[in-house]
Amino acid sequence: MSKNVFLIGPGYIGLTVLDNLLNDGYEVTVLVRRQEAADELSKSGVKTVLGTLENHAVISEHTASSNIVIHTATADDMPSVKAVIEGIRQRTSRGQKTIYIHTSGTSFLSDDSKSAFKSETIYHDDKPEQLDALPDSASHRLIDLEILNARAEFGSKAQLYIVLPPLIYGVVEKHSHIGQGRAVWSTVHVADLARAYVMILHWAESAPDGAATGSPYFFCENGEEISWGDIAGMIGEGLHSAGKVDAASAKEIPRQEYDDVFGPYSAVVVGSNSLSRANRVRELGWSPKERSIREAFKVEELPLLIEETGSFAGYAKPAASGATS
Repeated sequence: MSKNVFLIGPGYIGLTVLDNLLNDGYEVTVLVRRQEAADELSKSGVKTVLGTLENHAVISEHTASSNIVIHTATADDMPSVKAVIEGIRQRTSRGQKTIYIHTSGTSFLSDDSKSAFKSETIYHDDKPEQLDALPDSASHRLIDLEILNARAEFGSKAQLYIVLPPLIYGVVEKHSHIGQGRAVWSTVHVADLARAYVMILHWAESAPDGAATGSPYFFCENGEEISWGDIAGMIGEGLHSAGKVDAASAKEIPRQEYDDVFGPYSAVVVGSNSLSRANRVRELGWSPKERSIREAFKVEELPLLIEETGSFAGYAKPAASGATS
């Protein structure tokens, strides 16, 4: 199989994955929205195609001409996923195999704790029955089901996998919380996550045909867990020490202000429990190498946060899918 990759979403995760792909000698074509981004990527020898997630014909066309597709743009855009699957369908009709790695997220595992307690429930990616037992109304699930249905259609003719990152932090190159802040998430540094994508790709390239119909799920976490209250406190202390806020202590966000966070999904995105164990990538030889979330905040993120100016008016797009309560 040639090393021809179509990357959708050169953002926080995608650009870090891109660096790893280039270092490993892959030829990468990236879907970009702006000419400025295309010009910048071209300096690294990256091919680009201008378009957005709404350009379904473009996505299908480039999927159909690529034997590897990685989607890191969002976990919640059904049309772009359908466009990828249509491109894979074209390839299978010509007897060409495809590896597709899709980005979902462990919001899929979220409970309804509203940050009132820490859950003891832990999900394992080598126990797919745990994930398949979760409701279709869970975050990201409808998109993931579309991929699972495509897996059933293609069988061994294509390999489709779903990576479910937990709370991602770190840098490569309002201190408050939902509810009582007790809900806990697994974490991973974005650079460690990017290495996992490429490690999964390497495994898929040499995997037997049976892998295409085996477990589709891959978690990626570094073994560190942190509560939303601790995150808010960490940010508050950092900003207070820098003289940016009057008090270091965090407080509960009133429900009427959820629109300033993640809208109706606020309790799910930053007020739920989501604990995972990445057994499968560890079996492939992956292990975390980057700073912990607390270390990375001080060294990588706080300096950038201090430099920010202007006001924040909430997020422009939904941060999750599925039920809101």
